[in-house]
Amino acid sequence: MIEAVFMMGGLGLVVGVGLAMASKIFYVYVDPLIVAVDEALPGANCGGCGLPGCSANAEAIVAGKASPNSCVAAGEDVAEAIAAILGVTIEAKEPDIAKPGCTYGLEDADVKFLYDGLEDCRAAALINGGMKVCQIGCLGLGTCAKACPFDAIVMGPDGLPVVDEIKCTGCGTCERVCPKNIITLSSVTRRIIQEYTAEDCTTPCERACPAGSDIGEYINQIQQKNYNRALQVIKERNPFPTVIGRICPRPCEDVCRRQLIDEPVAINFLKRYVADYEREKGERIQPYKAPDTGRSIAIVGGGVEGLSTAFFSTRLGHAPTVFESSPKLGGILRQAIATNRLPMEILDWDIAGILEMGVNTQLGKSLGQDISIDSLLTDGFNAVFLAIGGWDSRILRGASVDSMQPVPGMHLLIDIAKGLPQQAPPSKHCVLVGGGNLALETALALEQKQAEHVSVLFRESADINELSGQLIKQTKAAGIELIFGAAITRIIGAEDKLQEIAYIDLATGSAQHLPADTLVIASGRLPEMIFARPQRKETETQDSSSPVETESETGWEGFFPSKNPYFGDQVGLLAQGDVLSDYSGAIKAIGGGRRAAASIHHVIYGIPLEYPTNILTSASLIQNVDSISQVKAEPRIIMPMAAATADALNQELELGFDEAMASKESARCLQCGLICYQKTGTEDSS
Repeated sequence: MIEAVFMMGGLGLVVGVGLAMASKIFYVYVDPLIVAVDEALPGANCGGCGLPGCSANAEAIVAGKASPNSCVAAGEDVAEAIAAILGVTIEAKEPDIAKPGCTYGLEDADVKFLYDGLEDCRAAALINGGMKVCQIGCLGLGTCAKACPFDAIVMGPDGLPVVDEIKCTGCGTCERVCPKNIITLSSVTRRIIQEYTAEDCTTPCERACPAGSDIGEYINQIQQKNYNRALQVIKERNPFPTVIGRICPRPCEDVCRRQLIDEPVAINFLKRYVADYEREKGERIQPYKAPDTGRSIAIVGGGVEGLSTAFFSTRLGHAPTVFESSPKLGGILRQAIATNRLPMEILDWDIAGILEMGVNTQLGKSLGQDISIDSLLTDGFNAVFLAIGGWDSRILRGASVDSMQPVPGMHLLIDIAKGLPQQAPPSKHCVLVGGGNLALETALALEQKQAEHVSVLFRESADINELSGQLIKQTKAAGIELIFGAAITRIIGAEDKLQEIAYIDLATGSAQHLPADTLVIASGRLPEMIFARPQRKETETQDSSSPVETESETGWEGFFPSKNPYFGDQVGLLAQGDVLSDYSGAIKAIGGGRRAAASIHHVIYGIPLEYPTNILTSASLIQNVDSISQVKAEPRIIMPMAAATADALNQELELGFDEAMASKESARCLQCGLICYQKTGTEDSS
């Protein structure tokens, strides 16, 4: 008995010592912040946040990968409690809604594949990639509907998912389980920032539109006589529908599949029809906006690009103010297009619609004279965007060379070269960018005007440039620094002075800085730029030693917005594809304005400006069709023209479609998908 007692006691001692050692060896630290956030969450473990339970969401919130209001099962009080625990503030959350992105279901497809015994899209996708014809098409087995934790998705009669927007919480479960990327989360912000990828089901007309309009959808709504909805679809990417319906060069129609059977659909005339419908009714149809973010943006330039940037910025929830030096908005459209093609009341109507979205304006304000970048940032604007146009815009405004100093220290090479030697800017560190031999000649002249140090940057490498050998020798002999294979990525200044530039070595990717109080660029316009106070990290000493970000009070930095996706791999100033004079079409300026608004949004929130790796451009290799069958030929509706009269110059040349014309023409649309299109069941006999 005694031996048994001692044995049990010894065993207990060994176990106790072992557990004590294990507690030290295998100790797991639990962040008290995660515990506090987890306790604040409701414990529903519904998965609506997109994570497997509240504990996982708590970890994501503390790590900054999820927002304090990411729990869909909780109310504002829980979000505010979590924000208080983290010591942050929260903004209104914009709801995400699942959005199917496929045009046709299996029932309407030409070639059908039946996956007998399989009930899951992911399993079907493993069998030779699923559908053999369309690599993007929906498999129709309803995995998204089965996986939805809120029963917000059902499979429709056409074999495509149908989303109940009231039940949908935007948890993203459907997006994660779909192997073909058919169903994705959508919101105002996502749709504005989105650049199409090779995985999206896009149509030829949509890909060709510089603004990226969902052309097939708005024509479908016109066909159904849902004109209000058609306008909302158009205004998702185009704030000037009434103007563009009259002056667009219509690149979408050049690639319309309908021309493979007869003639392209009159896409632009249909856009004009619904835009005129809105104007004639006098009732504005506006697209959706994201909740107010409390952030304000100053946009300098009231032309198409500036107003488009303001339009998309206010839809992102920001408060934009447009500063225009002229007494009226509209830029070059107000001066350079004949009124019988674009009556001014049409331009004014579209501009009024933009302002009604929440865009403020200040007219008669010139950057560099009445306002400055620093003064705008000091007045509380979170960012300043420069969209003042090119030489043609400047001439129309009547601005002289002497009055053009919008950006501290920045000049156009053409101005400096024409004004030398009388108008050489005083400079200690002068940097010229691009311009070939003219830049070298100008650099020599500036050096002779007592500039202490002159540098010339070229994007081209030293072995492929076409510069004059004699000029290179002269500049080097004069002590002028030549830097090849370099691209300016940022400019830095304080108050009303330029201080330095940052550039990247295109061969090595290394970042460099160069002192500069004068920057001369070989361009017909000042570049599109975003200015903001630099974010710097300082140490908080009151109750925490962790670094916090604060804004410099007087300094500013200038960034370049995202480039056209076709040139998305280019970096820095004067890159291939950059706008060097002005946009060649208003529709391209609208696309530039949307990209600028997205870039400003990223800068404000400190999000890197990056394109997805599979961005869709005109050079992308995607599926397409080169012939059409089982479609009856139908002639294109011709735009009615005004009668020739003595007063022809004062009346609009094109009269527009009536409802019958719009209905008949919209029916010609093939409602294309990636490689699918609507058939009529009648072989073309021609």
